[in-house]
Amino acid sequence: MMTYLDCWVRTATALFAQALAGEPELVDSLPKPLGAGAFGFAATLSGEHSGRFSVVLDGTTLETPLVGDGMDQKAGWAEILREVAEAAAGDLLAQTGIHCRVEKFEPIDGESKISRAFQLKAGDRSWTVLVKDDVRAGTAPSKAAAAPAKAPATDSDIRNAFDREPSTPPGVSPGIELLFDVELEASLRFGCREMALGEILDLGPGDVVQLDRHVADPVDLIVGDKIVARGEVVLVNGNFGLRVTEVAAPKKRLESIRCLF
Repeated sequence: MMTYLDCWVRTATALFAQALAGEPELVDSLPKPLGAGAFGFAATLSGEHSGRFSVVLDGTTLETPLVGDGMDQKAGWAEILREVAEAAAGDLLAQTGIHCRVEKFEPIDGESKISRAFQLKAGDRSWTVLVKDDVRAGTAPSKAAAAPAKAPATDSDIRNAFDREPSTPPGVSPGIELLFDVELEASLRFGCREMALGEILDLGPGDVVQLDRHVADPVDLIVGDKIVARGEVVLVNGNFGLRVTEVAAPKKRLESIRCLF
């Protein structure tokens, strides 16, 4: 079965090639000692798979502006590696159905032992990347042991079960189940800005339109024309996704859907 490490390698290979200068390639290699200035980050995961996953890079990585000119290289690596850790959790869910999430992400100086070694290659240059994988499957309680014993069904129970009409879930208006299969368009909103018509007409290739939202603020999930949830943007299998952090109350979600007829 695919592991979190497998998903991390898949995600890191794709994201490094897209986000780093020179489109470097991540390839397996034999372990090599790291020189002075080595740095790294550790992600603590929880869920059906939990544990600690750490990545350590050679200090010479900071000498090349792989994350962009004029940027704090270590801070840029922290942002990219956090994205990879979260996207790997999403990839693990997509590939195996196993739920896990990044609870904590913090800087570290190094690791005493490693699980796998890589080289990040760009042209004639390469940098060492070491990974330590301590993420393991959790132990879920047995459903059979947790479920209370039920008395055998009688003939009367079986007849009553067929005679009863399907019940409506608590808190949902009668008949609302008719709308459960209706498809609605969903979209993400990163921000907005009011502009005069003249400003719009003056726009050209290369112009930048600044939005009213900071890069660290959550984005909106729009269904129809209403906000139903907010969350963080993640990368899943090379595509953008949304990790939901806040959901509107069910009653408000239903009331926000306007009739289009």
